[in-house]
Order: sequence, then C-alpha cells, then structure tokens
Amino acid sequence: MNIFAEFAERVKSAVSGLDLKGSDGTAPDLARVTVESPRDPAHGDLATNAAMVLAKQVGMKPRDLAEKLVEALAHDADITEVSVAGPGFINMRLAPSAWQAVLASVVEKGLDFGCSKRGSGKKVNVEYVSANPTGPMHVGHTRGAVVGDALANLLAYAGYEVVREYYINDAGSQIDTLAQSAFLRYREALGEDIGEIPAGLYPGDYLVPVGKALANEYGDKLKSMAEDEWFDIVKPFTVEAMMDMIREDLAQLNVRHDVFFSEKTLHQHTDNQPSKIDEMLEALRQDGLIYEGTLPPPKGQVPDDWEDREQTLFRASDYGDDTDRALKKSDGSYTYFAADVAYFRDKFLRGFDEMIYILGADHGGYVKRLQAVGKAISGGKSDVIVRLCQLVKLFRAGEPVKMSKRSGDFVTLRDVVEEVGRDPVRFMMLYRKNDAPLDFDFQKVTEQSKDNPVFYVQYGHARCCSVMRQAGEEVPSLDISDASLGRADLSLLTDSGELELIAKMAEWPKIVDAAAETHEPHRIAFYLYELASSLHGHWNRGKEMPQLRFINTENANLTLARLALVRAVSLVLASGLAILGVDAPKEMR
Repeated sequence: MNIFAEFAERVKSAVSGLDLKGSDGTAPDLARVTVESPRDPAHGDLATNAAMVLAKQVGMKPRDLAEKLVEALAHDADITEVSVAGPGFINMRLAPSAWQAVLASVVEKGLDFGCSKRGSGKKVNVEYVSANPTGPMHVGHTRGAVVGDALANLLAYAGYEVVREYYINDAGSQIDTLAQSAFLRYREALGEDIGEIPAGLYPGDYLVPVGKALANEYGDKLKSMAEDEWFDIVKPFTVEAMMDMIREDLAQLNVRHDVFFSEKTLHQHTDNQPSKIDEMLEALRQDGLIYEGTLPPPKGQVPDDWEDREQTLFRASDYGDDTDRALKKSDGSYTYFAADVAYFRDKFLRGFDEMIYILGADHGGYVKRLQAVGKAISGGKSDVIVRLCQLVKLFRAGEPVKMSKRSGDFVTLRDVVEEVGRDPVRFMMLYRKNDAPLDFDFQKVTEQSKDNPVFYVQYGHARCCSVMRQAGEEVPSLDISDASLGRADLSLLTDSGELELIAKMAEWPKIVDAAAETHEPHRIAFYLYELASSLHGHWNRGKEMPQLRFINTENANLTLARLALVRAVSLVLASGLAILGVDAPKEMR
C-alpha cells in the first residue's frame, strides 16, 4: 500500500468530480498532480500541489481552485482536516484509521511491502566494478562495487529484470605488462634471483602465487620457449588467475555478477567471420553514423596519440557529445573507444532497455560520449545512465591510513573488509551520495553508538526481535505469529508516537520508487536511519511512560497490536537492509 499514490488518486478523483474544463473544452491533464509529505509536519500529514499545477489549465486562481478541492476532499472519511496553505497548496491530516490500514498492509505483505511495479519487467543491465584484471580490488573499486550491487538490488525490488555485468578489460597493453610481470614471478618461483622489479611492471606480491602456479603447471618448460610462445600461455593463465582473485575479493563484500564480458571477444575473428568491432563499424557506416575525416586538436595540452590525419570518426557531436570521436586510426588500428561502442551495441542486441554504468570519478569525461553512443545506436530506444563514484579517503581515528604492503601501493578491498566487516563497509559506502567524496574512518564505523549509522539501524532490527522474544517469555500464552498479528485490533494504536512510527513506515514504498527512478540507492540508507531513529525514540518514551511500552501483560489485545507495530518495523528495516546487502541481525553483542 502506497498511501501517497492512493491519496493522489483520491485527489484526482475529487478534481474529476468538479467537472473542470480547459480553454479547449477538454478535462485538465492530471499527470503532474502529486501528494507528498509537507515540509513542516505541523501543517498536516499529506500535501498536494493539485491546485497549483491545474489552475492555469482551467483558467482559475490557484487558491480559488484549492478552496473548491478542499470542499470536495472534506467528505473523505479518512481525512479529518483539510486546508489551503500559501498560494494554493492543500494540506491534509489523516484519521488514525488510515495509518492503521498502512500497518495492516505491512504485516500482511511482509518483506514485499514496498515492492514496486515501476519496472514492469523492463530489462536493465548494470555494469559495475569492471576493474582491469591486473591486481586485487582496492578501496576505490569498493565504493563502485557496493553502489552497483545495491542499485541492482533496488531495481530488482522495484520490478525490473536486472543483469549484473562485469566488463573485463583483457585486450589492452596493460594485460601484456601483466603477463610479463607474472613471467618474472614464474622465474622467481623456479629459484631464480629476479632482483628488484623493473619499472613499468606490476610490483605487488599478489603475483607471487601466480608465478608458483605457473611453475607447478609447467615446470621449467616455459623458460626454454620463445617469448611469443610462452606469452600465449602466460597471458590467459594470469588473467584467469587475476579474475579468480577479483571474484574472491568481491565475494568478501557479497558482490556477485551474472555476466563477465571479455573485451577480447570484441576483437576476435572466428571462422573467418568479422569481429564484433568490425560488425559495429559496418552497421554504423550503413546508418550514416561514421565518416572519414580529421579532428581539430583538443583545447589545452595536445595528447601524444593525437593525429592530424584522416581517421574513421563517429558522429558523436550529433548526439550531444562535445566532439566527434575516433573509432579507427589512420594506421587501421582500433581506438579504445571502438571497443566501448561495440560493447554497447552488443548490450543493445541482447535486448536491454536501459544500460547503467557505475564508473569512477576519473571517467567524468566519458559520460557524454557514452550517452551519445546510446542515442545513436539504439535510436533513442535504450537509455544510458552513468553514475560516477567519487573518491574514498580512509582514516583511523582521524589519521590517514597507510598503504598495504601486499598490493604495493594501495589499500585493498580485502584489507578494509577484514578489519571492520562486510556490513559496515557496505552501509557506509552508501551513506553518502555516490558523487560526493567519502571519508571512511575505521574507528567510527565500529562504534556502538547513534553516530554510527550501520550500528544504529542494525540495532533497531535487533531491538524489534528482542521485543518479540521478550513477549514470548512474558506472555507465553499469547500467539504472536504473523498470522495472529495480522488479526490484531490496530484501532488500539492511537498514541502520537505510534502513529508517527507508522507514518514513517508509510514512506517506504515512495522511497523505493524515488530511489529506483533516480538510481540513488543512498536514499535507502538515509531512510533506514530515520526509521530506526523513530523506533528508538518511541522506545525511549516507553521507558519514561510505562503505559506506552510494547508489552502490557494485563492487556493482551493492546500488546498484540503493539507487537504488530514492532514486527512491521522489523520487516521494513530488513527489506531495506537486504537492498543494501547488509545483514539484519536478530541480536547484537
């Protein structure tokens, strides 16, 4: 039950009952009519903009139209008070029965309360992490991994058909460097003194096990081979070893992908057939989306690879980009961007309606060109959404964290998870909007206090479970199953704190819809903290006023109603934590 959507329909029905007509004699367009929470709770429970957005259409002053709507809405049995505010906003205060109906819906639907049909089965591809397979995951990858995974969870909860994808950059020069670095470790594993790792190769100790695995698999055979021979063996072996390590790192965060897409497959020619990049170029040529030409030098410092020669160019500027983009260089080789375009085309041909990219902050210049590719190749049929994740700075008690020895020059994902645990990492990576910088303090995220959001929210769920256990001990004859709670007399819940707690839960379906629409999973984390705060606040009132406590051993009906409230809070908290990929503990120590 989405109380905001329900009352929006009631407002629209009231408008229709006024039989208003526009200047052309047709009924007004109600698409922009909304119902929201008022900015100031003192003004009421709900507010609508109906008069403000419809007045011009029907040739009336907003306040005059609002007065007419107030008269119509006053007949609604679930509205106890309705009034006009300011230039024409309408505030409504609801009867307790309206909130009690929301609570009944939460108990009835359980973890499905808040599930949305917004997606209607729309196919969405969420690509996230996609780090070069040249080493372990570092803390920068961690934020993108969590944001992408939580967004995929959120969209699935909102009714979308979601595929989680990892793009393996296994076709660039960095992979050649990786293979050379692994071969050096292979020689080391055979007992050779390799000395200091040469500049330009990967120095991290994480390649030591790869060298040992190569030695176990091939003995000293690779040493006697020509470079081009051992290279064809070491390169795929090392990439696969790196991807195994990356999967293990991501598993530490409970992040898993449905598809691992290899960039190398875009370049491959099989059975004398053209590569996917060649197919893409031919398709774009037939659609008039590419041409042979030259580009002006970029403003500022000219990059070393800039060419003042004729190249194959994509008409990106026709689709919102700042300039056209090279796909094929004058020497016939492909640009990195060519693979990106072919990859998008592959996604489009797989039938996705929406492609979401979770990228690092250093990819800001890529946003327009990706969106241009999406518009051109799909003909506007598929949406391209890019979310950039800003940097994460690590602290311990306010002091910057030193680098990891294992990685060589950065803090690994595994370092962070092993120190503080998966749940604090995931929650705190989402407790800030993705495009805002994030300070992560190891000490603060493990504190057991209100200032630590993940503890505060998880403690809220554990507190609910504790109340249910306590009820079973203090009133053992009372049936507190979900079925019994669903039959509780919720009209007994009339205290302002109880109704405020229900009103906060009533926001959950709207929060899910808004977060899914804007692709902002951090909204879920913010909401959960607010709900937990409302719960803890009401709990504290019960400590001061015993008559408000959840368990009343002398009034079974009231206890059952209040336990339904507690159970509902636990369900909403559990649903939200599941979207974030965080556990909902039944007890905390």
